[in-house]
Amino acid sequence: MLRTIVCGANGKMGRRICALVEEDKDMQLVGAVDIKGSQAIGQDVGIISGIQPVGVSIKDDLKKVVEDGEVIIEFTTPDATIEHTRIAADNKKPIVIGTTGLKPDQIKEIEKFSAIIPIVLAPNMSLGVNMLFKLVKEVAQILGEDYDIEIVEMHHRFKVDAPSGTALKLAEFAAEGLGVNLEEVGVYGRKGLIGERKPKEIGIMSLRGGDVVGDHTIIFAGLGERIELTHKASSRDTFARGAIRAAKWVVDKVPGLYSMQDVLGLK
Repeated sequence: MLRTIVCGANGKMGRRICALVEEDKDMQLVGAVDIKGSQAIGQDVGIISGIQPVGVSIKDDLKKVVEDGEVIIEFTTPDATIEHTRIAADNKKPIVIGTTGLKPDQIKEIEKFSAIIPIVLAPNMSLGVNMLFKLVKEVAQILGEDYDIEIVEMHHRFKVDAPSGTALKLAEFAAEGLGVNLEEVGVYGRKGLIGERKPKEIGIMSLRGGDVVGDHTIIFAGLGERIELTHKASSRDTFARGAIRAAKWVVDKVPGLYSMQDVLGLK
């Protein structure tokens, strides 16, 4: 069985990943990590995850359990992710990263570690969303500059970063399809007398409220018609199962930086 460590084990995603790893006949949960000071430290991760006790207590430092695992699944915060990836590289352990809100310099740091270990880095691990990534690029290529592109995402009130990593990735694929640089054409919210919409502009709008797991719509608006592609997640299990699939896939890969497009064979 694939010996698995989960970082962020007391988070919403972490708890579901731990529970699903325990259900998987091909995997064994051997380590669980959460932030220092968490009330979950020392508790059985099975109880924290809403299942039966599994005999694995939550630790406050990945170094305490890293040698026990064959692969690490990481859903924490950007700073913690960099530290955990460094520990993974030091111990030659492949890692799956689902953390969002990473800054460009942090992504570059992860790229450096990928020269040592295989890393799957993905803002969204659902099959449906990754199909959407592929479709968005293709539609943008076909429609070109005659259609305005707007992205609207909505998440629960507790999400701390905006736009979502998925919305940013959708914008990146749309920009690739148009052959433009997102940094030059991205618009993040609008207010006031902003003038006419600029050619090639890609708008990204963030909504927050309630317990919405994750909704993303990309709109291609032309003169006289509009095309909308939408993905709505109703359960975090969608992302958790994707992370588990990525962990099984990455464990025997050569060092490198991979995406869910690689995992799912969509490239």
